[in-house]
Amino acid sequence: MADVKKIATRESYGSALVELGKKYDNLVVLDADLAGATKTGMFKKEFPERHIDCGIAEGNMVSVAAGLASTGLVPFASTFAMFAAGRAFEQVRNSVGYPHLNVKIGATHAGISVGEDGATHQCNEDLALMRTIPGMVVINPADDTEAKAAVFAAYEYEGPVYLRFGRLAAPVIFDPETYKFEIGKGQILEDGTDVTIIATGLEVGYSLEAAKILAEKGISAQVINMATIKPIDEELIVEAAKKTGKVVTVEEHSIIGGLGSAVCDVLAAKCPTPVLKIGVNDEFGHSGPAVALIEEFGLDGKGIAAKVEAWV
Repeated sequence: MADVKKIATRESYGSALVELGKKYDNLVVLDADLAGATKTGMFKKEFPERHIDCGIAEGNMVSVAAGLASTGLVPFASTFAMFAAGRAFEQVRNSVGYPHLNVKIGATHAGISVGEDGATHQCNEDLALMRTIPGMVVINPADDTEAKAAVFAAYEYEGPVYLRFGRLAAPVIFDPETYKFEIGKGQILEDGTDVTIIATGLEVGYSLEAAKILAEKGISAQVINMATIKPIDEELIVEAAKKTGKVVTVEEHSIIGGLGSAVCDVLAAKCPTPVLKIGVNDEFGHSGPAVALIEEFGLDGKGIAAKVEAWV
């Protein structure tokens, strides 16, 4: 995929905020001393009066966002996933989730692809944490096109939204001229009959690579992009399970509580089906180059294909 354009979804987040800021005066952006890394610095440059740097105080930032939302503004609170979902969990739960306020959380640098920052910053638990908050919408976009569309959809949605973005540049999969994003809906990217691969975020591109490798080995894989983890597209999951009889989930997140668990919840209740969960096992990440870590954890195309082939 060397010739494919690659853009980090955190870049997409910053660009989308600027576009939204030009259209809507009620949009405000908060950051926790990481505007350069989260790319909200783009918004700050265009609209300094609507950008608030809360300092290294993530819990306070979320509380400020809740207060702003209660006045009718639409705040996007931005920081690393480890701090947004981890350090500020209490405030997200009690100050945003409980009163169901219109706060959007832009969480960047998620997953092991944070790379050299190591285990303390490689948040592989955020999807699981955010899924447990009643009424919280959880979105993990796959590429630049989908990330921008997701930010726009989050603004339009009335209620709390958790948006997950990555540090590593991801291949652009979707055509911005034709792609339509809808909260709660997945998309079939490749047709197949032997196994269904349901992927989210950075792993969508790698899953498409895996499908090509599997095809060379005579295994026909259907690939589904599932950007919205909650609410999840139950109908599409059940249809896919009935078609292939085997489901694999792939995520740059713990196999506990994330996409795999969400898919298993659906299938256990509506269409019992064998499921293989591919992601970060019950372990912490560690420091290293992002691409090397993806390969080490078996989350690249070859790694996914090998696991699916052995299982099928």
